[in-house]
Amino acid sequence: MKKICAANWKLNLSPEEARRYFVEWSELKPSRLVCDLVFFTPAYDLPAAAEFAPAEGFHFGPQNIYFEMSGAFTGEISAQAVHALGARWALIGHSERRTLFGETDAMIAKKVKAAMAADLVPILCVGETLAERESGQTKKVVSRQLRAGLEMIVAEFALARHFAIAYEPVWAIGTGKVATPEQAGEIHAEIRVELGHLVGQKRAHEIPILYGGSVKPENARELAAQPDIDGFLVGGASLKPKDFFAIANALR
Repeated sequence: MKKICAANWKLNLSPEEARRYFVEWSELKPSRLVCDLVFFTPAYDLPAAAEFAPAEGFHFGPQNIYFEMSGAFTGEISAQAVHALGARWALIGHSERRTLFGETDAMIAKKVKAAMAADLVPILCVGETLAERESGQTKKVVSRQLRAGLEMIVAEFALARHFAIAYEPVWAIGTGKVATPEQAGEIHAEIRVELGHLVGQKRAHEIPILYGGSVKPENARELAAQPDIDGFLVGGASLKPKDFFAIANALR
């Protein structure tokens, strides 16, 4: 499988800043990279990404979608609309959506299904809080989130459509802390086993599992060496083109 390096800009970079970013990105000769690249930008930066993506060979998508196509849902965006703009991926269930905006497993499952129905590739995020890790609940929490997030699409889409999982330990997001390569690798292996129960062993080994949680140029290569880490979901470090390029370059 081809590895994936995804950038999550969160609520950063104006449209003009995004354009300057992609100009700088192009100067780094990203065609030398061997992984797939995905930029998850704020909604107002999607047109800038659409402008540069064809020439630079990357993919892009929203950081969130709603599970309805249209209607009285103020502030939401639809999977169909971003697909029409040229987006081909969608980030779903990020821990900040769960903790800050109250998204439940049931809502996230509907969003995964909506993404696939609109021909977007969803990256489903799963991960535990510090309290859950310290109480020995990591595997239980990740398994619950994974099963809940995929249960609506297993029969209809999971065997035929591309999708990915991102493991992001909540305690390592934006804190400067990072799971050791061994800790991350252990949970990625558990996710692979759980995927096997859901979609079969062969299909489970075709699904990329990304690591997210304070990934930096300094730790990317060691994390990438773990056998079940198939790429990265990068937050703060993705805001600097040179740092994001270095992280992506670690995926060989």
